[in-house]
Amino acid sequence: MSLLGNIIWLIFGGFISAVGYIIGGITTCLTIIGIPFGIKAIEIGIATFAPFGKEIVEKPSAGSTLTFIFNLIWVFLFGWAIALNHLIWGILLAITIVGLPFAKQHFKLMVLALVPFGRELV
Repeated sequence: MSLLGNIIWLIFGGFISAVGYIIGGITTCLTIIGIPFGIKAIEIGIATFAPFGKEIVEKPSAGSTLTFIFNLIWVFLFGWAIALNHLIWGILLAITIVGLPFAKQHFKLMVLALVPFGRELV
């Protein structure tokens, strides 16, 4: 079921979303200061290619001060807009019965997009 869900996900917008994350990450990596944020955006983009059958897992470094600072910067610069995008698409997809599994994936990615440091989709 995960394979079918991931294929449908890629056809109906998941591919474009993942490529957007990766292009944004590469662009952010052009500055030295933006490299950690660009790498995290690329990681989210790779995870966005196939979100079905995966869960968000906290890394051991999730509670560190540096992770908190990076998440705080991320939320103010990028995270709120990306999470809002996933929230809107999740709500729109949740209106229909067919879209419920895809809405669930958007809500999962919303959490990862809001505070990505110290978390990964496995």
